[in-house]
Amino acid sequence: MKYRAIIKKSDNWWIGWLVDLPGVNAQEKTKAEVIKSLKIGAEDMLATEIKFESDAFMTTVNVQDPDW
Repeated sequence: MKYRAIIKKSDNWWIGWLVDLPGVNAQEKTKAEVIKSLKIGAEDMLATEIKFESDAFMTTVNVQDPDW
């Protein structure tokens, strides 16, 4: 699966975050390292087990892919 990432250089650091996975962000010394950290952060977030209340349910929402 692909996720949109914003990556930029800020002083001596590369910073980045995933637009589609709020909370996944990274700060590294190189562009390659920040991309690697974002990938690890996304994998960790998606592997996190989520506990739900007994009266709640999980569903999915289909949204048409944008024309990028």
